[in-house]
Amino acid sequence: MAVAALPGSGRTAGANIFFQGSGDWMLIAWGWAFAVAFGVYIAGGVSGAHLNPAVTLAFAVRRKFAWKKVIPYIVAQVVGAFAAAAVVYAVYWQAIDAFNEAAKTTRDAAGGLATYSIFATFPAPYYNGDNFGPLVDQIVGTALLLMLIAGVIDMRNGGVKANLGPLIIGFSVGAIGISFGANAGYAINPARDFGPRLFAWMAGWGDTALPGTIDGSFSWYFWVPIVGPLVGGLVGILLYDLFVGDILHARFRLHELEGEAGPATEEAEPKTSGGTTDTQTASDPPSPSDEE
Repeated sequence: MAVAALPGSGRTAGANIFFQGSGDWMLIAWGWAFAVAFGVYIAGGVSGAHLNPAVTLAFAVRRKFAWKKVIPYIVAQVVGAFAAAAVVYAVYWQAIDAFNEAAKTTRDAAGGLATYSIFATFPAPYYNGDNFGPLVDQIVGTALLLMLIAGVIDMRNGGVKANLGPLIIGFSVGAIGISFGANAGYAINPARDFGPRLFAWMAGWGDTALPGTIDGSFSWYFWVPIVGPLVGGLVGILLYDLFVGDILHARFRLHELEGEAGPATEEAEPKTSGGTTDTQTASDPPSPSDEE
């Protein structure tokens, strides 16, 4: 919508003009926020809404998610993202070609970066081709995402009720996009980047997609939105448990011991996402790992 459809439909100042103001970024940030929220609502009852390999890995490390399911889930996530990119392309390929024609470029040329950006991410020019800055950005952004997810689903931490958790998680993605997105496109999800990146490579964007290279701009970038989110997810879940989750668990245990010394008034601790308890919260949909 932002890159190809709105300019091509005559709703901007020109057929190849977009992002004339910072407010244009809000269209993308809110679009992703809603996409994540509704994706979690749709898939929550089947898989626990593991849409992100960084979440799956972090939950295997700290939330008792079955290790035998990590690779199958990640494969499914990448395939799903690839299929989503194919659907987007099927709907918008005429707008994409019209944009490239107006910009007098082709998909596999440097100017094709604009339409490639519909599918996957790339670093901002101020990094001068250095991948370290975008890697840090992805680690920080994904760490924040996992901290937010862990906090939202933790029933000991004023957990979100009335099935609003997916919406709040979507808002979290939107907040990260608004705050960090311009640096490197806020992939914060290896599948969300690599699946569409692979499709873009197959659809003619060439080296810009894989290995993620534009001479003089950046090179071999494809690994950054894979490694960065995986590392960031682990950092985020460990930080949450260290500074919040384990403290909440210790407080509950203290209250439980105090209750044993007097009248039994305490209820059983809700199933939480804390590092020392079960995988899901009391309000989370069941996942296969809970049923086994």
